[in-house]
Order: sequence, then structure tokens, then C-alpha cells
Amino acid sequence: MIGAMYTGISGLNANATAMSVVGDNISNVNTVGFKSSRASFANILSKSVVGSTKQEIGMGTRFWATDPSWAQGSFENTGSPTDLAINGKGLFVLKDSAGASFYTRAGNFNFNKDGDLVNTDNLVVQGYPIDDSGRLGVLANVNVAATSTSPASASTQMTLGANLDSNAAVSDTYSVALNVYDSLGTAIPLNVEFTKAAYNTWDWSATVPTSFVGSGNEEVGTGQLIFANDGSLSSNSGSTTNPSISIPLINGATTPLNITWNMFDAGGASSGGLTQYSSDFAYTFKSQDGYTSGVLKEISTDADGIVSGSYSNGEHVPLYQLALADFPSYYGLTKLADTLYQESTASGQPVLGTAGRGTLGVVVPAALEMSNVDLAEEFVKLITTQRAFQANSKVITTSDEMLGDLISIKR
Repeated sequence: MIGAMYTGISGLNANATAMSVVGDNISNVNTVGFKSSRASFANILSKSVVGSTKQEIGMGTRFWATDPSWAQGSFENTGSPTDLAINGKGLFVLKDSAGASFYTRAGNFNFNKDGDLVNTDNLVVQGYPIDDSGRLGVLANVNVAATSTSPASASTQMTLGANLDSNAAVSDTYSVALNVYDSLGTAIPLNVEFTKAAYNTWDWSATVPTSFVGSGNEEVGTGQLIFANDGSLSSNSGSTTNPSISIPLINGATTPLNITWNMFDAGGASSGGLTQYSSDFAYTFKSQDGYTSGVLKEISTDADGIVSGSYSNGEHVPLYQLALADFPSYYGLTKLADTLYQESTASGQPVLGTAGRGTLGVVVPAALEMSNVDLAEEFVKLITTQRAFQANSKVITTSDEMLGDLISIKR
């Protein structure tokens, strides 16, 4: 009978601990990236009354373990470009100032004063820098301080789309103006004039203001366009090689500024930009590949975890690709405060990669993964745990009554 009381006590202790697990789940129902846990029980080694396995008596229960649930949580759209979630497997990789690694599903990040992408505890998000060729570098802090400006890029190619009226009279002139850029990012007005010389023949001349090239150097390119009977461009000055416009700058930029005018494709056929049809002159498009310098205006992230910067000069540049970590056993991770985890011998070493590759999930930008706690399930556990605690307390009171009856026999 006294043994039964201790069996009841083991049940009280185990269910009291289980109630703490349920309470922890419920209290974290609104915690970003939180993964709920389940209480597990195990029986205590049985004792044999007379040495026979058929007469073994259990000695109660004990709290065995907490098993985390890694089920996917739902997403909350926040609209903040630095809020990130993971749909599928993987954890974000963070590092502290000492270089220690941490892992989390909570993607409520922001940029600190140094330009680092950090969580609330100022742990820095890790990613792979992307160079100008699109190649990934080695794992590093995601930091935008060094990329807060976009350098200027000099123009190297240009394309014009225009129709020159075949009904125009000899010496009629049309013009198209566009800006090209030098190595300093200075916008240089370039004017291209087309003058009809004869049937199916047009002379062209490219000029820039004297303030950029000095007096007498305004003309920076010339040629003669020959059109076929169907209105398509046949040649420029007897050649199907794309002409070059050379601008001898005097403003300190790299000089000359050489720009290739894309009139023909690699096979020598017209690219279709210039035509001569029996219709009014009109230009349909003009483009060139240079741009001025710009400052960083906003940051965005896509499903592949590529962090890109949008600049005031219109450039959209990939800066980093976020690193995600996969583990042989998520259940073996060491659980820390603030929804952080660390690797352990039970979890195995992290396998680093990028979103959407291998077993890793994809990044959901401008969203947060909410807690995966199921309140309905937790309330059921709350009831059953309370009833189990109550039942075990009844075992103790009943055993006490039996002892009281035994003692009263002597009276």
C-alpha cells in the first residue's frame, strides 16, 4: 500500500512536468518560428514479487522526454522586405561577433546601423556574396554597407529603332536624340541625324555638344545607309559590320568613349531596327547599356533567397544569396532561448546550401512563419494531463484510506 502511494507520486511528478510542456506550447502560440513539443512518458522498471515475470508489478511512470514537432507553421504576410520565412526544410544561419553559429526559423530580421542583416539579438544573417558574373563567394555576413552605391557604367552599345520615310525628298532630314554615359556616369546628349541622299540611300551623322568634346569635335560618327527594295537595311557604308561612334571626351572620363551601334546581327543581316517604308518618320525605341551612379533605395528577396538592391539609377543588382542549413536530425538540435538552435552530436553537422536546392525549402519574402502550436490539441492535452494528475492524487488518497483501515483493525 505504501508502494502504491509512491507510484501515485511518480504520476503526479510526471504529469506536473507534462503540464509545463503544454503551458510552454500555449504561451508561445504567437512566437515567430516556434516549434511545439510533446511530452513523452516511460514506465519505471517493474519489480517481481516472487521472481516470476508473470508477477511483476510496475513502479509507476516517469517523464521520459520532450519530442519537438517540426511541422510547417502557417505564414503571416507582413509587407516588410526584411521579414523572411522558409517553406519546407532548412534553417537560417546566424553568427555572433565571436563567430559562433546559431540556427533559427524565425525570420524577423532588420538592418542595423552597420548595414548588417540581423535578428533582434543582433546575430548576423549569413549568405553568399554574388559577384558581377553571378558567381557565389564564400559564406559571409549579409551586409549592404559596401554596396550602398551603384557605380556608374560607361555606354558600350546602342540600338535605334526608326522608320525613314521612303517618300521623303532628297536633303530631307530627321533626327533622334538619346543620352549615353561616360565612365563617370555623366549623361552625354547624342544626336543622330538622317539625311536622304538618293533613292534607298540615307546619310547619317552623330554629334554631341562642344562642351563635352571641345570646339570642332562635335561630329563623332558618320555613315551611309543603303536600303533594299523591301525597305530593309542592306548595309552601312557598303559593310554589314556594326559602326562605332567614338566620342573624344575632355571632362576627365575615360576617353574616347567608344559605342557600337547595333545595326546588324552576327550573320550580317539587319537587326530590324532601321527601316525605310512608305510611311511617316517615327522612332519606335532607343536604348543603350550605360547608366549613371545611384544610391541604394530598397532591398528585396526572392524565393531563391537572393537578396537584391534597387538603386536610384534604375539598376537592380543581386547582392547575396541566403544560406540555409539542413541537419541529419532536427530532433537532436540543442534548443536555446529566442527560438535559436545549435548543433549537437545528436543532430549531426549542418549541411549548408541555398533555397530550393536539394532537400532545402524555398524562402517566402515579406512573411513570417508563425508558431506551429495547435491550440485545440493543446487544450485537449491540458484536460487529459489535469485528469491524469487528479487520478494519481486519488491513488494516494485511496492508499491512505487503506492504511487507515489497516491501522484501525487494532483498535
